[in-house]
Amino acid sequence: MSERQPVEHSPEIADLQRRARQIRATCVQMAFDGRHGHLGSALSCVDVLVALYGGFLRVSTDDPAAPDRDRFILSKGHACTALYAVMADRGFIPTSWLAEYAHPDSPLAVHPCKHALPLLECSSGSLGHGLGIATGMLYGHRIDGRQTRAVVLMSDGECNEGSVWESATFAAAQGLENLLAIVDYNGLQAVGRSDDIMGHTDLAAKFRAFGWGAQTIDGHDVSEVGRALAEFPFEPGRPSAIVAKTRKGAGVPFMEDQVLWHYRVPSANEVEAALRHLDATPLHKS
Repeated sequence: MSERQPVEHSPEIADLQRRARQIRATCVQMAFDGRHGHLGSALSCVDVLVALYGGFLRVSTDDPAAPDRDRFILSKGHACTALYAVMADRGFIPTSWLAEYAHPDSPLAVHPCKHALPLLECSSGSLGHGLGIATGMLYGHRIDGRQTRAVVLMSDGECNEGSVWESATFAAAQGLENLLAIVDYNGLQAVGRSDDIMGHTDLAAKFRAFGWGAQTIDGHDVSEVGRALAEFPFEPGRPSAIVAKTRKGAGVPFMEDQVLWHYRVPSANEVEAALRHLDATPLHKS
């Protein structure tokens, strides 16, 4: 966790925290309705997504395809219920679509599909590709004389992939200062603990060794996430990385830090218990 001093919570932070509870409730309901898992991975990245769409990302519902918009890529595509819920909360897609998650021909597929939902920058779900795609986008935009920004949200397990580090090397070599990678370090992968599988690697130190600026923060403290985003880019002429320490299944005690909830679909009783604990109503049930 970060060694920074805590900051006073403002009404804006309280609003983001309220939104995060409702987004989590929405993810739980979507997993039940769609009969599809990956719930623990969605719950761990909610606070980061809420902070990104709470004012950092330069995107607008008035012109979602604006040429100079920020490019956001959810590279850990299996956690897409959290992204869909945040997009609905911010008016990018109709709230009614959430009830169609994982249905045949729905725009909200179980992994993000640009052909089904053109608002997305790219399809995702096959891990290890998002950082390379964003790096290529920014490199091309620079050739075209455009100074766009790109944000990639990855999983800690995804950092097993060699393609992540190939992209990190190229981004640093090209001085892509407008590139931000956020690692949702929830500590668990599909079949085990990340530190056991990855050898207890300090990812922030690894990104620095590759020529990036990097910070490690508490990924569930939206004020701390916001503060780190406000400091982007961390070092002139270098891409930036945030290692967000989180908990898989965050917000629902019986799901937290449990490998089981990588794939498990909640029962009706478990949905009821989760919503009661979150004290929030899913967006599409309001």
